Amino acid sequence: MKKIVLGMFVVLFTTTAFAQSKIGTVDADFILTKMPELTGANEKVKAYNLDLETQMKAKIEDYEAKVKLYQSGQATFTDADKKTKQGEIIALEEDISKFRQNGAQLLQLKQSEVVQPLYKKIGEMVTVVAKEQGYSHILTIGNNNNFAYADPAADITMAVLAKLGITVEE
Repeated sequence: MKKIVLGMFVVLFTTTAFAQSKIGTVDADFILTKMPELTGANEKVKAYNLDLETQMKAKIEDYEAKVKLYQSGQATFTDADKKTKQGEIIALEEDISKFRQNGAQLLQLKQSEVVQPLYKKIGEMVTVVAKEQGYSHILTIGNNNNFAYADPAADITMAVLAKLGITVEE
């Protein structure tokens, strides 16, 4: 008899616990595209990209000047001067190559740096909306949507946009 009562208690308890769970979804990437602050963030990334391009152009101009100087004076250079100038040119070639490789990574890091505060703001509003609407879990959806099915009624994206003061034309 004890086992039956205990079994019924466990079934009732777990059913009640599941009934209290409310799961929602949010598309943080969509919200990000609607945030006015994204324009400023994109401008910072563009400015950084221009700075990287300016640095690259300066490196290339320095390289070309040294090559031209080497070619024009090659006949008059001593062997030691030739080796020194060749070493400088090779070092510049390597520097330019490394800068090209690192440039894309630096740009991605800058993008992450300027967008991270926006995602933090979205996350804070998701927490507010989830608590207000009684959600126990919020799942992220978007371009990398891995869900077989998500009920649109459980999506709080528009509520988060409203909390951020952003209106969206549908």
